[in-house]
Amino acid sequence: MRPVIGRSADVAPVARRILGIDPGSVVTGWGVVESVGNSLIHLAHGTVATAGARGQGARLNCIYRGIEAAIDSHLPDSVCIERVFFARNPQSALKLGQARGVALLAAARRNLPVHEYAAVEIKAAVVGYGHATKQQVQMMIASLLHLPGRLPADAADALAAAICHLHRQTFQARLLEALPGTVSKIGRRGSAIIE
Repeated sequence: MRPVIGRSADVAPVARRILGIDPGSVVTGWGVVESVGNSLIHLAHGTVATAGARGQGARLNCIYRGIEAAIDSHLPDSVCIERVFFARNPQSALKLGQARGVALLAAARRNLPVHEYAAVEIKAAVVGYGHATKQQVQMMIASLLHLPGRLPADAADALAAAICHLHRQTFQARLLEALPGTVSKIGRRGSAIIE
């Protein structure tokens, strides 16, 4: 159980470490961001490339093992993943769903809560516009996390998902603090609790 977040000055800020995942059957991006007080701290990011794998089963195994390694290395409190979107090509939608499935399985095997957001919600939280381009997301993530150079698009999208969830949690906690007569806590799953 995490410490109580309230109006008391003696309560230390709660660190929240989120693993964001941008699933894809060819490239899956991941990124870990930690929130301490009002600061966002970049811990790591990367991609799991599956182009060299033979067959869909081998690709899914690569994705699972890559996400599992990121979880084991960075010990996030929870996972944030982009919600499924409508795809014109049924085969692409099926492969994307399978990639999401193995990423969700990796989180479930570690008993990590999973939070899902639509792509427009993630982009709006990071860029301020739900239909931002990949390049705009990459530039904003680099700016927010003080990262030099150009990020891989899939890793930038994963970091954006993590930041979206951290912003949502912070907003919910502040909202609860503003309610008179309530005490708010942030549970292990990252959700605000009203007593």
